[in-house]
Amino acid sequence: MSESTAASSSAPSPRSLSVMLWLVATGFFMQTLDSTIVNTALPAMAKSLGELPLRMQSVVIAYSLTMAVMIPVSGWLADKLGTRRVFLGAIFVFTIGSLLCASAHTLNQLVVSRIAQGVGGAMLLPVGRLAVLRTFPAERYLPALSFVAIPGLIGPLIGPTLGGWLVQIASWHWIFLINVPVGVVGCIATFIFMPDSRNPDTPRFDLPGYLLLVIGMLAISFALDGRSEFGIQHATVLVLFILSLAAFVAYGLHAVRTPQPIFSLDLFKIHTFSVGLLGNLFARIGSGAMPYLIPLLLQVALGYTAFEAGLMMLPTAAAGMFSKRLVTYLIMRYGYRSVLVSNTVLVGLMMASFALSTPNEPLWMRIAQLAIFGGVNSMQFTAMNTLTLKDLGTGGASSGNSLFSLVQMLSMSLGVTVAGALLTTFTGIMGHKTGENVIPAFHATFICVGIITAGSSWIFAQLSSDLRRTAKKTDPSERT
Repeated sequence: MSESTAASSSAPSPRSLSVMLWLVATGFFMQTLDSTIVNTALPAMAKSLGELPLRMQSVVIAYSLTMAVMIPVSGWLADKLGTRRVFLGAIFVFTIGSLLCASAHTLNQLVVSRIAQGVGGAMLLPVGRLAVLRTFPAERYLPALSFVAIPGLIGPLIGPTLGGWLVQIASWHWIFLINVPVGVVGCIATFIFMPDSRNPDTPRFDLPGYLLLVIGMLAISFALDGRSEFGIQHATVLVLFILSLAAFVAYGLHAVRTPQPIFSLDLFKIHTFSVGLLGNLFARIGSGAMPYLIPLLLQVALGYTAFEAGLMMLPTAAAGMFSKRLVTYLIMRYGYRSVLVSNTVLVGLMMASFALSTPNEPLWMRIAQLAIFGGVNSMQFTAMNTLTLKDLGTGGASSGNSLFSLVQMLSMSLGVTVAGALLTTFTGIMGHKTGENVIPAFHATFICVGIITAGSSWIFAQLSSDLRRTAKKTDPSERT
């Protein structure tokens, strides 16, 4: 894609640049916050909407799957229509979606509203980041992008606690209503301060390739979730799996014959990218399931309030922040292969350890368990992320990063889908519905999720052992 852009008529003032950074950072914060803030509020939502708490996974899936679907088109829209117009539209759609979520009276209404939120949220970071790159001089790229990234790291960490607190002091509706005033101010500030830039040489959008990817992602998601949530027949599930596989194969054939596909297959010639991407897809299924499962376990099975469940997630977040430097040292000392193989197994074991949870478990032991899981899970993210992106050249960085973002969101969605399907299946098999009686279903689900994660260590075993030397050239903690 050409890098030439149509800049605004005059250079932005320092004030405009500062406001724009805050706009993009706030947008990223809102996007990531809403990926986790609902998790502790699901039982309260279920009670209000007349649904079972264990059947609310579609609220989470709708948001993350929509974001995965919209990521490939966001950059093209910004190139074609201009960063200001698209960013303004993204904030507007996200804000309206939040308002509709708070106004929902049925689960179906809430799911549709979450889809609207996801459409807006998917464009906030990539379009905002593009605006920063096109507006700031090269020597200010790194500090500007670092400033934008920090709120995005904070959002998922405080989301569960903030969600639980809002449910306790007000109602679940406020986890969405807090976005509305921020969104209104953001729309006004974007219109006034954000420079408008576009690419006059924007290539034609690869619509056939995009549709094939969308069909593949939606089909596999419905195949995994349809049986448990919609009661579709086994034959239909099989057809959906076949459709998903066929769509992805068709995209591969399409990408070979198309001059400018959305994602070039040449990316997969980079061994570290291929292994990292596939490892991310499967390892993150378990990591995506845990933020959904743990608050449900604490509230539905162990009797915690929403706020107490949110507070219990803080050790996970805190340990995750402190473990990033440790993984940097480990990679430099032992290399990516050894660290990822062993740590993936450890993450899987920690997930399975939640099968030991009981109402009588000492509080300190539960906190320690959550903290250890948070630490090893954070190290897993850092190692996987840097492995995936470390060998992308400048020519493939944009496309590779976009595909990586898509896989991250897709795996988060699949994680909740798999967790919801397993939990529903085990609940039905064991004949338990609520309270302490549902604990065996949670235990079985945690074991399965742990096995899936530990099994993905085989993917990282395909790495060569000499990546240790490459790792010494960069600090992985600076590339997440």
